[in-house]
Amino acid sequence: MYKGNIINELLEIIDTHYSKPFNFKSIQYHSGKVKPGDIFVCIKGYRVDGHKYISHAIENGAVAIIVEEKQQQYDIPQFVVSNPRLALAKISDFINQSPSKDLTMVGITASNGKTTTSFMVDSVLSHSEHNTGLIGTVVVKYADQQIPADLTTPESLELQTYLRKMKEKNVDYVTMEVSSAAQELDRVAYVDYDIFAFNNLTPEHIDFHGSYENYIYSKTKVLRKLCPSKIAIFNIDCQDTKKQIHQTKAKVITSGVQSKDAMVTIHNLDLTTGKASFTVNVNKPLPTLDGNYIQPTSFDISLNVLGLHSVYNSLTAIIIGLINNITPKKIEEALQKFKGVERRFELIYNEEFKILDDHFANSANIDVTLKTLDYMKYNQLHLIYAIRGNRGVDVNRESGEAILKWAKKLSIDHISVSLSKDYVGVKDKVSTSELEAFSGIMEQSDIKVSYYNSLEDAVVETLQTVKDDDVVLLAGAQGMDPGGKIALEYLYTRKVAEGTATKALKEKIDAILKERVAGL
Repeated sequence: MYKGNIINELLEIIDTHYSKPFNFKSIQYHSGKVKPGDIFVCIKGYRVDGHKYISHAIENGAVAIIVEEKQQQYDIPQFVVSNPRLALAKISDFINQSPSKDLTMVGITASNGKTTTSFMVDSVLSHSEHNTGLIGTVVVKYADQQIPADLTTPESLELQTYLRKMKEKNVDYVTMEVSSAAQELDRVAYVDYDIFAFNNLTPEHIDFHGSYENYIYSKTKVLRKLCPSKIAIFNIDCQDTKKQIHQTKAKVITSGVQSKDAMVTIHNLDLTTGKASFTVNVNKPLPTLDGNYIQPTSFDISLNVLGLHSVYNSLTAIIIGLINNITPKKIEEALQKFKGVERRFELIYNEEFKILDDHFANSANIDVTLKTLDYMKYNQLHLIYAIRGNRGVDVNRESGEAILKWAKKLSIDHISVSLSKDYVGVKDKVSTSELEAFSGIMEQSDIKVSYYNSLEDAVVETLQTVKDDDVVLLAGAQGMDPGGKIALEYLYTRKVAEGTATKALKEKIDAILKERVAGL
């Protein structure tokens, strides 16, 4: 129970006042989670306004509410604030005793690749015997805890609670994905980041932010708050990312795979097998958090995951390792052990042919994925694409254009396209206008397109045409989530019928499906 001085302090930090004494147990922003003695914070979400659920919160025992406007019909303490979301973030940080100040916080933001980069960074740090925590799209993990994630970046109340628990478990480094929505909605407003990496920037979430300019403004909110003692890392191969360097007062480190002007670059890149090997060049002294510098050097790295995007992601992880005084040898060992993240150019079948599973989220992601395939050696590429639903006409038109850009170079003459009606819910349903936006682009080419309502039909019929040494690409965001499971189960069933199934193959498939989250 919070009472006495803590009440006064709490009210002071959210810039509001209340003269009558009262006690409270906790805070909640979801009316269904309110228990007797709680304060209910009325936040406005993307689709839901918490003010509409005040009566439900009071029924569940709320003793006070934090609101944007005075609610005349309710006779309980009300604290009117200009921004309930920011108030929630302040209170969450306050009642959890500002845990991020006692942790080394690493933030990763990008339009594409936040998840893989975060996992790579965590792998590098944990391999060097640091006690690490990870917060992201797939999972929140620390000590012996692994919690499935609901959001790319948790709401501030859950986030600060996770950070406090990590501190209690003696975690020293926390790596977390930081989305544009989390920055705009003040979920990370009171997280004290030490290192912040900005990997790339392309038009995304325009439906949420309203324009690309607004998206950039939200994406750079943390950058603008970093003080000179902190470190910001920029991939300057991405011109829109490079343009944001002026937004921060932090010490800047630049990286690039193609750029020769960056502080950290690479050469001798080999992607013929899909798995990259390359030489890292540290061209200029790199600042560290303790005020020292890492001197110029070079060393070789080999990755155990596929894709050109993995090279970019690993370069960020390498830099973060170096500026935390981790040796190149330890960094390479960690990256060799790293097996990738689900549905990020994931190799899920590698027998007579390959099956790759990629979330193909937007045009930039598509471009990097198909560019990687251009480096690889194989006979024919079979593309199965699940159109992305509820993301708007522009995203789907741009996705079609990105595919066409590479079609001739990759000899793509046929695409299987699925609306995934057998799996997606209302939230990810493909609208007529989204389908027409994509199909309109495809009609401008000579590519044959087969459209399927059912994802299972699209996957199975395509697999029936695949030959040895071909590559099958399962491509698409939510609509393709179950694609890997469908493909693997079909192939094993077919091999059983043919009498060619082996125990080893069954074990491989079972191992992949056991670890799988998407589509299950």
